[in-house]
Amino acid sequence: MLELQGLTRRFGAVTAVDDVRLVIPDGQMVGIIGRSGAGKSTLLRMINRLTEPSEGRILYGGQDITALKGAALRRWRTDCAMIFQQFNLVQRLDVLTNVLVGRLNHRPGALGTLTSLLRMFSAEERAMAIQVLDRFDLADTALQRADTLSGGQQQRVAICRALLQEPKLILADEPIASLDPRNAKVVMDALRQVNREDGITVLTNLHHLSTARHYCDRIVAMQAGRVMFDGPPAELTAARVEEIYGVSEDEFEETAHPTAAQAPARRTGAAAVPA
Repeated sequence: MLELQGLTRRFGAVTAVDDVRLVIPDGQMVGIIGRSGAGKSTLLRMINRLTEPSEGRILYGGQDITALKGAALRRWRTDCAMIFQQFNLVQRLDVLTNVLVGRLNHRPGALGTLTSLLRMFSAEERAMAIQVLDRFDLADTALQRADTLSGGQQQRVAICRALLQEPKLILADEPIASLDPRNAKVVMDALRQVNREDGITVLTNLHHLSTARHYCDRIVAMQAGRVMFDGPPAELTAARVEEIYGVSEDEFEETAHPTAAQAPARRTGAAAVPA
């Protein structure tokens, strides 16, 4: 079980996430919605400890995640995989190697890093990677460079890489924001498959209410860093959306979702490799 207790993040005078309190049972698929700037991405990055909380605690299975350092923090980032809007693949490397990077934290220290980057993976690890690629109809792309794939394919490769970490949670930060509707559906189907078949908890930031309602067991609506709604999709009615955001549902959809041209390229450097 994941528990967020008064989680807050300030950037100078700006409070990006404000006293968020959530309890998320294992195996749930949760959609977090809100306009750009609502604090959705900051919230997920705090859970993974890519961004440090200003206040509050993160607990998982009773363990205080906010207190972890060094090797214990690296283990948490293995258990809590991140998927990013811009895929964060190493474009010049082939698909298979990108997926195998998910095994990085399962190797000891600097030796693990060196052998992984030199592609010195075991036969068992390669078999795991091929198996997960095949599961998502990507086995035939294994030896292609990542930059030859479509956006939807690249995001599914990112999901495969996350699964090679053998995580307990997957945090998907706007995973379909830069995709067309067809590829968005394929990626969301893949995330739901991982949630249903593997029992992995999935928290995903989304702009489209219809997508959140269709795929998620639970929706958390954020506005100005605060949780304004937390409940089943059926309870997030058009009237409730207007009460929270002051606009109709159609207007929310139009203003919440940046176009592909406007969407920020969220590069996180080494975050493409589990840290």
